[in-house]
Amino acid sequence: MASSFTRMMSSRNTAVMLASLGAGTLASGYLLSDSANTPLAAAEKKKMYPASADFPDLRKHNNCMASALTPAIYARLRDKMTPNNWSLDQCIQTGVDNPGHPFIKTVGMVAGDEESYEVFAELFDPVIKDRHNGYDPRTMKHPTDLDSSKITSGMFDERYVLSSRVRTGRSIRGLSLPPACSRSERREVERVVVQALAGLKGDLAGRYYSLGEMTDREQQRLIDDHFLFDKPVSPLLTCAGMARDWPDARGIWHNNEKNFLIWINEEDHTRVISMEKGGNMKRVFERFCRGLQEDPRFGKILDNLRLQKRGTGGVDTAAVELVQLVIDGVNFLIECEKRLERGQDIKIPSPIPQFKK
Repeated sequence: MASSFTRMMSSRNTAVMLASLGAGTLASGYLLSDSANTPLAAAEKKKMYPASADFPDLRKHNNCMASALTPAIYARLRDKMTPNNWSLDQCIQTGVDNPGHPFIKTVGMVAGDEESYEVFAELFDPVIKDRHNGYDPRTMKHPTDLDSSKITSGMFDERYVLSSRVRTGRSIRGLSLPPACSRSERREVERVVVQALAGLKGDLAGRYYSLGEMTDREQQRLIDDHFLFDKPVSPLLTCAGMARDWPDARGIWHNNEKNFLIWINEEDHTRVISMEKGGNMKRVFERFCRGLQEDPRFGKILDNLRLQKRGTGGVDTAAVELVQLVIDGVNFLIECEKRLERGQDIKIPSPIPQFKK
């Protein structure tokens, strides 16, 4: 019986219907296709089953994707692909693999490319709205404002503030995002960014350190300066493909004064950081704005690299508004600390509206 079954399993017939009846037990039939003669692409195999058979079990999940994804939405989007062949299932895999914590709601999905936000908008839009406190990408738009002169009260009491930083993520149009990029795309991000940054002069001049090629001495110095980033270990990131080929094409660029820093291929194509010790947030933001906008060389870099001035959440960075919000909040906390030191009472402020149409 075993040998007969083995012969049937290894048969070169296009299809074999197996059925057996014995000992009062009925074994249902199985259709065995010879994959060598009838190869099926993954997308075609998926279409052999209804979307309901593929819908993930999200009953114990606590993330924005799980809250927004319904069987109907999944059925409409499951078989769609972006021009770079990125699918809905690839977008949501990290959220499926990581149920989350009952008291910590994560996002639960990633974009593989810019087109993901449009092709899968029926899911991305409500997730963005949930994650970003009501921001609706279809009806609302953040203004981009990098005019640092508008900042007020940007000098913190340095008895309470040790360091200040402003940062944003930037992506290069036309190249897949880190969850989906190929090795060649990741290396292209590194090549064009490093080549462009090499042309910066003055207080923005600096050098690049490749994670895969730096010396032990350089590595230790970057650790001591708190510049070095590590390989992702969070399952939220590893399940999204963010640690593939580590440390290939990853690195750190910083200026000679060590207060303007760019991480390459960490979690974004680039992460731009302005930072310094002390509480001068206004000066930190001025440098940030100058590096991104006012310096004509960097403006040309953005054009040449097809860089979009977008935040990591897919919305324009309303820099002045957001930085001022942080400044006002930190100053309020410092004032609370001072009042408590004097034995005085503190008050809870009214909620601040998150977005304006």
